[in-house]
Amino acid sequence: MTSPLSAPDTIRGITIKQPWTACILAGAKTIENRPRLWSWRGWVLLHAGQRIDRPALRVPLVARTIRGRDLTTGAVIGIARLVDCHQDPEGSEPCTPWAQDGTWHLVIEDAQELPLPVPAAGQLGPWKPTEDLLGRVFQQLPDFRP
Repeated sequence: MTSPLSAPDTIRGITIKQPWTACILAGAKTIENRPRLWSWRGWVLLHAGQRIDRPALRVPLVARTIRGRDLTTGAVIGIARLVDCHQDPEGSEPCTPWAQDGTWHLVIEDAQELPLPVPAAGQLGPWKPTEDLLGRVFQQLPDFRP
């Protein structure tokens, strides 16, 4: 069965270290910091990378957000829409408490957590998921409509 989003260029994957992926899926973190501009807009699979950002676990904002949540790694654990990418103007307040100075902020909306993690390998930058991976993800989201 072919996924409704399986046509080329309809969806990408993004790999994010934990606990940041969990913060996005908790609904608290609505941006992802990246070193350069991303032109991609649309649906992205949220892939939790293999590594956990251990120092981030001691940040109070993060610790409160992830309390009681699993920190799955090496798997697609959700889906979201990437709607914008911007930098905060120099000298201005950050757009959210999650924003890091000097980085590009990927603006994320409509984050949905998968019922079960789907093991997968990710990579840096936006990546194209395989048909098989998309099928395994969308099998868990029968009512999903882009």
